[in-house]
Amino acid sequence: MTGWKRRVAFGVGGVLLLVLAAAAWLWIAKPWVPDVELTAPGPGGVRVNQEGLIGNYYGDAAGVRRPAVLLLGGSEGGLGGAADGWARALHREGFAVLVLSYYRLPGQPQRFELVPLETIYRGLDWLAARADVDAGRIAMVGASKGAEAALLVASRRPEVRAVVAAMPSHLVWNGFDWEMSIVKTSSWSEGGRPVPYLPITEVSWTGDVYSGALANLPRHPDAVIPVERIAAPVLLVCGENDRLWPSCAMARAVKQRREASGRSDTTLLAYADAGHLGFGEPVPPDHAARDSLGLLGGTAHGNAAARADAWPRALQFLNATLSPSPTEESVR
Repeated sequence: MTGWKRRVAFGVGGVLLLVLAAAAWLWIAKPWVPDVELTAPGPGGVRVNQEGLIGNYYGDAAGVRRPAVLLLGGSEGGLGGAADGWARALHREGFAVLVLSYYRLPGQPQRFELVPLETIYRGLDWLAARADVDAGRIAMVGASKGAEAALLVASRRPEVRAVVAAMPSHLVWNGFDWEMSIVKTSSWSEGGRPVPYLPITEVSWTGDVYSGALANLPRHPDAVIPVERIAAPVLLVCGENDRLWPSCAMARAVKQRREASGRSDTTLLAYADAGHLGFGEPVPPDHAARDSLGLLGGTAHGNAAARADAWPRALQFLNATLSPSPTEESVR
Protein backbone atom coordinates (compact mmCIF):
# COMPACT_ATOMS: atom_id res chain seq x y z
CA MET A 1 0.00 0.00 0.00
CA THR A 2 1.42 3.38 -0.97
CA GLY A 3 1.97 6.12 1.57
CA TRP A 4 -1.05 8.20 0.60
CA LYS A 5 -3.28 5.10 0.62
CA ARG A 6 -2.04 4.25 4.10
CA ARG A 7 -2.78 7.80 5.25
CA VAL A 8 -6.30 7.69 3.76
CA ALA A 9 -6.94 4.27 5.29
CA PHE A 10 -5.66 5.48 8.65
CA GLY A 11 -7.83 8.61 8.42
CA VAL A 12 -10.95 6.64 7.50
CA GLY A 13 -10.22 4.13 10.24
CA GLY A 14 -9.75 6.94 12.74
CA VAL A 15 -13.03 8.54 11.78
CA LEU A 16 -14.76 5.16 12.03
CA LEU A 17 -13.33 4.59 15.49
CA LEU A 18 -14.50 8.03 16.56
CA VAL A 19 -17.99 7.33 15.22
CA LEU A 20 -18.10 3.97 17.00
CA ALA A 21 -16.79 5.51 20.20
CA ALA A 22 -19.38 8.29 19.99
CA ALA A 23 -22.14 5.77 19.36
CA ALA A 24 -20.98 3.67 22.31
CA TRP A 25 -20.90 6.76 24.53
CA LEU A 26 -24.39 7.75 23.42
CA TRP A 27 -25.75 4.28 24.17
CA ILE A 28 -24.09 4.16 27.59
CA ALA A 29 -24.74 7.76 28.63
CA LYS A 30 -28.17 8.07 26.98
CA PRO A 31 -28.25 11.87 27.12
CA TRP A 32 -31.81 11.86 25.79
CA VAL A 33 -33.09 10.21 28.99
CA PRO A 34 -34.49 12.80 31.42
CA ASP A 35 -33.25 12.63 34.98
CA VAL A 36 -35.62 11.14 37.53
CA GLU A 37 -36.38 14.02 39.85
CA LEU A 38 -37.88 13.95 43.32
CA THR A 39 -38.30 17.67 43.88
CA ALA A 40 -38.65 18.80 47.48
CA PRO A 41 -41.84 20.71 48.26
CA GLY A 42 -41.56 24.46 47.99
CA PRO A 43 -42.79 26.98 50.58
CA GLY A 44 -46.16 25.98 51.98
CA GLY A 45 -45.94 22.45 50.55
CA VAL A 46 -45.63 19.01 52.15
CA ARG A 47 -44.41 15.67 50.82
CA VAL A 48 -47.07 13.00 50.39
CA ASN A 49 -45.81 9.42 50.60
CA GLN A 50 -48.67 7.23 51.69
CA GLU A 51 -51.44 5.01 50.34
CA GLY A 52 -49.37 4.30 47.25
CA LEU A 53 -49.05 8.02 46.48
CA ILE A 54 -45.89 10.05 46.01
CA GLY A 55 -46.37 13.74 45.46
CA ASN A 56 -46.15 17.27 46.77
CA TYR A 57 -49.21 18.90 48.24
CA TYR A 58 -50.00 22.58 48.57
CA GLY A 59 -53.10 23.24 50.66
CA ASP A 60 -54.40 25.56 53.35
CA ALA A 61 -52.71 25.26 56.73
CA ALA A 62 -55.73 26.88 58.38
CA GLY A 63 -58.04 24.21 56.98
CA VAL A 64 -60.05 26.57 54.76
CA ARG A 65 -61.65 24.55 52.00
CA ARG A 66 -60.34 25.37 48.55
CA PRO A 67 -61.08 24.15 45.03
CA ALA A 68 -58.41 21.61 44.17
CA VAL A 69 -56.28 20.48 41.24
CA LEU A 70 -54.69 17.08 40.65
CA LEU A 71 -51.63 17.87 38.50
CA LEU A 72 -49.91 15.29 36.26
CA GLY A 73 -46.58 15.75 34.50
CA GLY A 74 -45.55 13.98 31.31
CA SER A 75 -43.32 11.16 30.15
CA GLU A 76 -40.33 12.43 32.14
CA GLY A 77 -41.93 10.77 35.16
CA GLY A 78 -40.91 11.28 38.74
CA LEU A 79 -41.69 14.52 40.50
CA GLY A 80 -40.01 17.20 38.42
CA GLY A 81 -39.20 20.77 39.27
CA ALA A 82 -41.26 22.12 36.36
CA ALA A 83 -44.46 20.36 37.45
CA ASP A 84 -43.85 21.37 41.05
CA GLY A 85 -43.43 24.96 39.86
CA TRP A 86 -46.81 24.78 38.16
CA ALA A 87 -48.30 23.43 41.40
CA ARG A 88 -46.89 26.34 43.40
CA ALA A 89 -48.20 28.81 40.82
CA LEU A 90 -51.69 27.29 40.97
CA HIS A 91 -51.55 27.35 44.77
CA ARG A 92 -50.78 31.06 44.71
CA GLU A 93 -53.97 31.51 42.69
CA GLY A 94 -56.04 29.96 45.49
CA PHE A 95 -56.15 26.28 44.57
CA ALA A 96 -55.16 23.31 46.69
CA VAL A 97 -52.84 21.26 44.48
CA LEU A 98 -51.51 17.71 44.55
CA VAL A 99 -48.74 17.21 41.98
CA LEU A 100 -48.47 13.46 41.62
CA SER A 101 -45.76 11.06 40.45
CA TYR A 102 -47.14 7.99 38.72
CA TYR A 103 -44.00 6.30 37.39
CA ARG A 104 -40.19 6.13 37.63
CA LEU A 105 -39.90 6.70 41.40
CA PRO A 106 -39.18 3.77 43.80
CA GLY A 107 -42.08 1.34 43.99
CA GLN A 108 -43.55 2.61 40.71
CA PRO A 109 -43.27 1.27 37.15
CA GLN A 110 -39.85 2.09 35.73
CA ARG A 111 -41.05 1.90 32.12
CA PHE A 112 -44.10 3.66 30.80
CA GLU A 113 -45.88 0.33 30.72
CA LEU A 114 -49.16 -0.68 32.36
CA VAL A 115 -49.06 2.30 34.69
CA PRO A 116 -52.05 1.74 37.02
CA LEU A 117 -54.82 4.27 36.64
CA GLU A 118 -55.58 3.38 40.25
CA THR A 119 -52.61 5.54 41.30
CA ILE A 120 -54.38 8.55 39.82
CA TYR A 121 -57.74 7.48 41.22
CA ARG A 122 -56.15 7.37 44.68
CA GLY A 123 -54.87 10.89 44.11
CA LEU A 124 -58.42 12.10 43.48
CA ASP A 125 -59.73 10.22 46.51
CA TRP A 126 -56.92 11.58 48.70
CA LEU A 127 -57.75 15.13 47.69
CA ALA A 128 -61.48 14.65 48.21
CA ALA A 129 -60.88 13.40 51.76
CA ARG A 130 -58.89 16.50 52.77
CA ALA A 131 -60.50 18.93 55.23
CA ASP A 132 -59.00 21.83 53.27
CA VAL A 133 -60.42 20.68 49.92
CA ASP A 134 -63.92 21.20 48.58
CA ALA A 135 -64.57 17.67 47.30
CA GLY A 136 -67.17 18.96 44.86
CA ARG A 137 -64.67 21.22 43.09
CA ILE A 138 -61.72 19.12 41.91
CA ALA A 139 -60.07 19.57 38.50
CA MET A 140 -57.34 17.73 36.65
CA VAL A 141 -54.47 19.40 34.81
CA GLY A 142 -52.07 17.33 32.70
CA ALA A 143 -49.45 17.86 30.04
CA SER A 144 -48.43 15.42 27.28
CA LYS A 145 -48.82 11.87 28.67
CA GLY A 146 -50.27 13.52 31.74
CA ALA A 147 -52.93 15.06 29.49
CA GLU A 148 -53.64 11.63 28.00
CA ALA A 149 -54.11 10.36 31.55
CA ALA A 150 -56.25 13.33 32.61
CA LEU A 151 -58.70 12.80 29.75
CA LEU A 152 -58.75 9.03 30.30
CA VAL A 153 -59.35 9.30 34.05
CA ALA A 154 -61.94 12.06 33.72
CA SER A 155 -63.89 9.85 31.32
CA ARG A 156 -64.10 7.29 34.15
CA ARG A 157 -64.51 9.58 37.16
CA PRO A 158 -67.60 11.80 36.85
CA GLU A 159 -66.73 13.84 39.94
CA VAL A 160 -63.92 15.60 38.03
CA ARG A 161 -65.22 19.13 37.62
CA ALA A 162 -62.83 20.47 34.95
CA VAL A 163 -59.95 19.26 32.76
CA VAL A 164 -57.01 21.17 31.32
CA ALA A 165 -55.18 18.96 28.81
CA ALA A 166 -52.03 20.49 27.31
CA MET A 167 -50.37 18.90 24.25
CA PRO A 168 -52.87 16.05 24.60
CA SER A 169 -53.68 12.75 22.97
CA HIS A 170 -57.21 11.69 22.09
CA LEU A 171 -56.30 8.03 22.44
CA VAL A 172 -54.28 5.62 24.52
CA TRP A 173 -50.87 4.68 23.11
CA ASN A 174 -48.71 1.68 23.77
CA GLY A 175 -46.02 2.06 26.39
CA PHE A 176 -42.36 2.88 25.89
CA ASP A 177 -39.08 2.95 27.70
CA TRP A 178 -36.12 5.27 27.52
CA GLU A 179 -33.97 2.49 26.02
CA MET A 180 -35.72 3.24 22.70
CA SER A 181 -37.28 -0.22 22.48
CA ILE A 182 -40.89 -0.99 21.61
CA VAL A 183 -43.12 -1.92 24.53
CA LYS A 184 -45.79 -4.29 23.27
CA THR A 185 -48.57 -3.39 25.66
CA SER A 186 -50.55 -0.39 26.84
CA SER A 187 -49.22 2.65 28.64
CA TRP A 188 -51.98 2.23 31.22
CA SER A 189 -53.71 -0.53 33.16
CA GLU A 190 -56.94 -0.70 35.09
CA GLY A 191 -57.78 -3.56 37.42
CA GLY A 192 -54.53 -5.21 36.37
CA ARG A 193 -55.56 -5.34 32.71
CA PRO A 194 -54.16 -3.27 29.83
CA VAL A 195 -56.30 -0.36 28.72
CA PRO A 196 -56.96 -0.77 24.95
CA TYR A 197 -54.30 1.08 22.98
CA LEU A 198 -52.96 1.97 19.55
CA PRO A 199 -49.62 0.26 18.90
CA ILE A 200 -46.55 2.00 17.54
CA THR A 201 -44.64 -0.33 15.25
CA GLU A 202 -41.38 1.55 14.82
CA VAL A 203 -38.74 3.35 16.84
CA SER A 204 -37.24 6.57 15.56
CA TRP A 205 -34.31 8.65 16.69
CA THR A 206 -35.48 11.63 14.68
CA GLY A 207 -38.85 12.58 16.13
CA ASP A 208 -42.58 11.92 15.80
CA VAL A 209 -43.47 8.22 15.41
CA TYR A 210 -47.09 8.85 16.31
CA SER A 211 -48.42 10.48 13.13
CA GLY A 212 -47.73 7.41 11.02
CA ALA A 213 -49.29 5.09 13.57
CA LEU A 214 -52.55 7.07 13.45
CA ALA A 215 -53.25 5.52 10.06
CA ASN A 216 -53.88 2.25 11.90
CA LEU A 217 -56.45 3.71 14.29
CA PRO A 218 -59.49 2.30 12.39
CA ARG A 219 -58.21 -1.15 13.34
CA HIS A 220 -58.02 -0.19 17.04
CA PRO A 221 -61.17 1.86 17.73
CA ASP A 222 -61.16 0.92 21.43
CA ALA A 223 -57.95 2.93 21.85
CA VAL A 224 -59.89 6.19 21.47
CA ILE A 225 -60.61 7.84 24.81
CA PRO A 226 -64.41 8.23 25.25
CA VAL A 227 -64.12 11.94 25.95
CA GLU A 228 -67.84 12.39 25.40
CA ARG A 229 -68.24 10.77 28.85
CA ILE A 230 -66.30 13.54 30.57
CA ALA A 231 -68.99 15.33 32.57
CA ALA A 232 -67.00 18.55 32.80
CA PRO A 233 -65.75 21.40 30.65
CA VAL A 234 -62.45 20.69 28.91
CA LEU A 235 -59.72 23.13 27.92
CA LEU A 236 -57.25 21.88 25.30
CA VAL A 237 -53.92 23.58 24.56
CA CYS A 238 -51.58 22.58 21.72
CA GLY A 239 -48.73 23.74 19.48
CA GLU A 240 -49.18 23.40 15.72
CA ASN A 241 -45.43 22.69 15.33
CA ASP A 242 -45.24 20.01 18.03
CA ARG A 243 -42.37 17.72 16.98
CA LEU A 244 -42.99 15.08 19.66
CA TRP A 245 -46.48 14.09 18.59
CA PRO A 246 -49.34 15.71 16.62
CA SER A 247 -50.95 17.34 19.64
CA CYS A 248 -53.11 19.80 17.67
CA ALA A 249 -54.55 17.09 15.42
CA MET A 250 -55.30 15.00 18.48
CA ALA A 251 -56.74 17.96 20.40
CA ARG A 252 -59.08 18.67 17.49
CA ALA A 253 -60.15 15.02 17.55
CA VAL A 254 -61.11 15.44 21.22
CA LYS A 255 -63.12 18.56 20.48
CA GLN A 256 -64.85 17.03 17.45
CA ARG A 257 -65.82 13.86 19.35
CA ARG A 258 -67.26 15.84 22.25
CA GLU A 259 -69.16 18.21 19.98
CA ALA A 260 -70.53 15.29 17.95
CA SER A 261 -72.03 13.93 21.18
CA GLY A 262 -73.61 17.28 22.03
CA ARG A 263 -70.93 18.59 24.41
CA SER A 264 -70.42 22.28 23.69
CA ASP A 265 -68.13 23.01 26.64
CA THR A 266 -64.78 22.27 24.98
CA THR A 267 -62.29 25.06 24.29
CA LEU A 268 -59.23 24.65 22.06
CA LEU A 269 -56.23 26.98 22.15
CA ALA A 270 -53.90 26.21 19.23
CA TYR A 271 -50.69 28.19 18.72
CA ALA A 272 -49.12 28.34 15.27
CA ASP A 273 -45.49 28.93 16.29
CA ALA A 274 -45.45 26.69 19.38
CA GLY A 275 -44.38 23.09 19.89
CA HIS A 276 -44.51 20.62 22.75
CA LEU A 277 -43.30 23.18 25.31
CA GLY A 278 -45.94 25.80 24.62
CA PHE A 279 -47.82 25.46 27.89
CA GLY A 280 -46.81 26.31 31.43
CA GLU A 281 -45.93 29.27 33.54
CA PRO A 282 -44.88 32.25 31.41
CA VAL A 283 -41.11 32.48 31.04
CA PRO A 284 -39.55 35.95 31.54
CA PRO A 285 -37.45 37.29 28.63
CA ASP A 286 -34.24 37.07 30.67
CA HIS A 287 -34.85 33.54 32.00
CA ALA A 288 -32.08 31.02 31.27
CA ALA A 289 -34.56 28.42 30.02
CA ARG A 290 -36.30 30.67 27.51
CA ASP A 291 -33.95 29.90 24.61
CA SER A 292 -34.59 26.14 24.98
CA LEU A 293 -38.37 26.38 24.64
CA GLY A 294 -38.16 25.54 20.92
CA LEU A 295 -36.39 22.21 21.41
CA LEU A 296 -39.57 20.21 20.73
CA GLY A 297 -41.02 22.34 17.97
CA GLY A 298 -41.88 25.93 17.24
CA THR A 299 -39.56 28.78 18.09
CA ALA A 300 -38.45 29.93 21.52
CA HIS A 301 -40.39 33.15 20.98
CA GLY A 302 -43.49 31.28 19.76
CA ASN A 303 -43.53 28.93 22.75
CA ALA A 304 -42.96 31.79 25.16
CA ALA A 305 -45.82 33.73 23.58
CA ALA A 306 -48.11 30.68 23.76
CA ARG A 307 -47.34 30.27 27.45
CA ALA A 308 -47.96 33.94 28.12
CA ASP A 309 -51.40 33.65 26.50
CA ALA A 310 -52.48 30.14 27.56
CA TRP A 311 -51.50 30.14 31.24
CA PRO A 312 -53.77 33.03 32.34
CA ARG A 313 -56.57 31.65 30.18
CA ALA A 314 -56.18 28.28 31.92
CA LEU A 315 -56.42 30.03 35.29
CA GLN A 316 -59.56 31.85 34.16
CA PHE A 317 -61.02 28.54 32.97
CA LEU A 318 -60.30 26.83 36.31
CA ASN A 319 -61.69 29.73 38.33
CA ALA A 320 -64.86 29.79 36.23
CA THR A 321 -65.48 26.04 36.23
CA LEU A 322 -64.60 25.51 39.89
CA SER A 323 -66.67 28.40 41.20
CA PRO A 324 -69.60 27.18 43.30
CA SER A 325 -73.01 27.46 41.69
CA PRO A 326 -75.63 29.70 43.37
CA THR A 327 -77.25 26.56 44.78
CA GLU A 328 -73.96 25.31 46.18
CA GLU A 329 -73.18 28.75 47.60
CA SER A 330 -76.54 28.89 49.40
CA VAL A 331 -75.85 25.49 50.98
CA ARG A 332 -72.55 26.79 52.33
